[in-house]
This record gives sequence, structure tokens and C-alpha cells, in this order.
Amino acid sequence: MIKRKSLEEYKQGVIQGNRVILSQAITLVESNLDSDSELAGQLVQEILPHSGKSIRIGITGVPGVGKSTFIEAFGKLLLSKGKKVAVLAVDPSSQKTRGSILGDKTRMEKLALDKRAFIRPSPSGSTLGGVSAKTREAMLLCEAAGFDVILVETVGVGQSEVAVKGMVDFFLLLMLAGAGDELQGIKKGIMEMADALLIHKADGENVAAAKRAKSTYSNALHLFPLAENSWSPQVITGSSISGEGLEEAWSMVLKFQDQMLRSGWFERTRASQRLTWLHESVQAILGKQFYAQPKVKKLLESDEEEVKNGIKNPMTLARELTKIFLS
Repeated sequence: MIKRKSLEEYKQGVIQGNRVILSQAITLVESNLDSDSELAGQLVQEILPHSGKSIRIGITGVPGVGKSTFIEAFGKLLLSKGKKVAVLAVDPSSQKTRGSILGDKTRMEKLALDKRAFIRPSPSGSTLGGVSAKTREAMLLCEAAGFDVILVETVGVGQSEVAVKGMVDFFLLLMLAGAGDELQGIKKGIMEMADALLIHKADGENVAAAKRAKSTYSNALHLFPLAENSWSPQVITGSSISGEGLEEAWSMVLKFQDQMLRSGWFERTRASQRLTWLHESVQAILGKQFYAQPKVKKLLESDEEEVKNGIKNPMTLARELTKIFLS
């Protein structure tokens, strides 16, 4: 059994920016053990006054778009500007083995070597949307540890965009030119959620295609209604190899942050996200207690096969299970 530190040791270690203790603190909040839950909750509560000062950026895109490569190049640019950067990279867990590759540290090797950067790969587990169930807590811990920019990398696009949008300030969608996904392969919903689109790998022979894709996406975005926060999403091209577009991307994030702070939208969004976190937490806690209830487990084991074979209505069993749990 792993020996846990005291609440004060975790708190002071995180606040002092100790990367080893920060990593251990994130492991604590990610733990599914009941014995860790109370301590993890107390720790997050203790570090709350020291969090909230960073800019949180979600980065998503189809597999193969080069998210990790972009994050490493972008992260190095931010370090050169005196920023401390934390990367929360979520690796897909196998639905068969529940195992995860957790290879982002090796994919961002140069960034990982810099002491001003912190890279934390976490398994997505069974969580929908390609983000870890504890990404919010990890973000707060990184903020308390003094990181100025939090980059959240997701598995890919799908339900990821909804989950990421609900926990970050700025949402960047990476796209590829000439991959057959212009407008057809990407849902309208994700483009409406994005605060900016970056056509990645715009280098070498791909420059011309990237410029065409930029024009296509820019025209498409003009057809969408203006966002509720009055921000007009921009489309830029970029390359992690040449560095083109990285400065422009950061300038766009700063412009967005300034506009949202002045309008009051920034804090309203974060307040809404905290309420979402509350309701998701209630559902998670109730769900865990529900399936752990002995009588519920017993009825599930006996009647699941009937549901599976189409003999029993799933809703009927759900009501029976809920009645047992509530009684």
C-alpha cells in the first residue's frame, strides 16, 4: 500500500511548486480508493485560494493532427516568454483491459526536461469525452503550484469537445488540410464550440493546401451566428516544425482573455463550470454508492442476463434497482 503524506505536506509541497509532490497529489485525487477520497477533497479545498490565476487552454483535434507535437512547440514558446506551463495529457484507456499507454511524456521529451514545465499523462478510464474524471482537480493543483498556463490535451474529437469546453477558458481546435475532413468530417457543433481553429502541419508541400483550408473554414465560420460572448473565432495556419503561427495563436489567446475579462464573461463562465463540476460530482458519488450497494449488486447479477436477452425491460429493472437503493 502506498504511504500517503499528511494534508499539510501535500498542501505545502504543491504551493511551493515541488513537482514530485504535485505529481503525488494528482495521484491522490485520481485514486478510486475510498480511503483517499476524503484526504483528496480536503487538499483541493485547502489549495482553492491559491488557484484560479492561470489561463486554461483545451486542445483537441482528430487523431494524427499532431496535438502532442503542437503542444510541445507551443509550450516551448510560452517558456521563452517566462511562463510556467503544465500539460494535462489524457491517454485513451483500452475498453477491454482498462490499460493506458501514457506515452505523452515521451512524445514531449524536450518540454518534459524543462523544470518550468510539468507534464502529467492520465488515463481516460471509462470517462466519456476523452478527459480524465479528475482533470478539474489536477488543473487546480497545477495552478496552486504556480503554473501560468494549463494545456489540456484530449484523446481526439467526439464527445471530447463538450467535456473540454466545460472546464477550460479557451478552446483550440487543430485541423489538417487535405485530409478529406473539410466541413464534411467535422461536425458543425465542434466548430461552433471552438474559440479558434488552427490548420496544423502547414509546412513544406502542405502550405498551399493549408491556405486553401484556412479560406474554406473562415468562410464556413462566417455562416455561424455570433457567439454568446461576442467573440469571433479565427482560423490560422501553423507548423510545429517551422514555428509559423505559434506567436499568432498565443496573441489570439491573450486577446480573447482580455476581451472576456473586460466583459465579465470570463468569471461568469468559470462560475458556471464550477456548478457543472458540482452536479457531475454528485452523479459520480451517487453512481459509485449505487453500484456498491449489496442488494443492488445481487439483483443486477441475477437479472442482467434477462435484460441482455431481451426478456426484461431495462427501464423496469432500473426502477427496481433504484427503489432498492433509495430504501
